[in-house]
Amino acid sequence: MTAINRTLRHQVITIYKELLYLGREYPLGYDYYRTRLHKAFASQQHLTDEKKIKEGIERAEYVKKEIEALYYLKRYRALRQRYDKV
Repeated sequence: MTAINRTLRHQVITIYKELLYLGREYPLGYDYYRTRLHKAFASQQHLTDEKKIKEGIERAEYVKKEIEALYYLKRYRALRQRYDKV
């Protein structure tokens, strides 16, 4: 395993763990989210081209940002409703 492959592997594992952590509050349940996430990553397991792997990491980072935005929006709405009643 080359040094580049090790760093890419580390990046993939890191983003996978971060996405798993974000899925703990998924509306359809954590088990549903975890199986879907695992299938998504397993379907790209065969990739060996560094460019394709980096594109996959960028796509995962985008998904992570979208999920975070949804969570922040959800919390913002809850706070706003709470303070608008006062």
